[in-house]
Amino acid sequence: MIHNPMNTLTTSCTKARYPAVLALLIQLCSLFMVLTLAKQTSITLSLLEWGSLQGFLAGILSLLLRQPVWWIPIHLFFSPLLLLALTLDISPSWYLLAFSVLLLIYGKTFRTRVPLYLSSRDVNIELTKLLPRDTTFSFVDLGSGCGGLLKNLANSHKNGRFHGIETAPLPFLISYLRNRAFGSPLTLTWGDFWQHDFSDYDIVYAYLSPVPMETLWQKVSEEMRPGSLFISNTFIIPGVQPYKSIKLNDFSNSTLFIWKI
Repeated sequence: MIHNPMNTLTTSCTKARYPAVLALLIQLCSLFMVLTLAKQTSITLSLLEWGSLQGFLAGILSLLLRQPVWWIPIHLFFSPLLLLALTLDISPSWYLLAFSVLLLIYGKTFRTRVPLYLSSRDVNIELTKLLPRDTTFSFVDLGSGCGGLLKNLANSHKNGRFHGIETAPLPFLISYLRNRAFGSPLTLTWGDFWQHDFSDYDIVYAYLSPVPMETLWQKVSEEMRPGSLFISNTFIIPGVQPYKSIKLNDFSNSTLFIWKI
């Protein structure tokens, strides 16, 4: 029986735990295909044309392996843009700077699979309506970003105790400095919300991604108190009907999904 390295790579791709690892394996698999084609045929192409073919094959593999659709253009253009960048004789320092800035902004997105999303003004308005006015309550924002939403809610609801958790360094620093400058009545934590106990909060708000929602619901169900609320911006919990949903007319057509524990 002939062992096919492409099958091995494809199998590894489907079992990869993190999307960045899956993307890397797709790139390697498509590169192997292009190198094999170049070696075993008499096709004559320029380096950029070979790179474009590799990107096309990577995009096809990404589609077949059912990666999120936004990965496809990344695979399509990664190799051609890399080859073009090499022809521009750009100093390696600029690449290091760009990587460092992205790391500061997005933190551990490669592991958490939760990009940086910023809640819209319409979300702020609807949450302001939803939060109680006459009773004290506690509110936590999972992935609080630059802290704009928390700042506005804390200033409009003096009867609430607000807490934000953010893992990306630069957004957390911005929210921290903003909180210090304006003296908003809230607390901030730089870290992983998976390590926090949700039983301390009456309302948990999340604007994450589809990936962690099922696992997050398990944590919410186990830790949140009866009568408390879990609110998710845009992303649903598979197989669990929300108690209420509010469709918004903002730039990303958001929907607030609300579950009563």
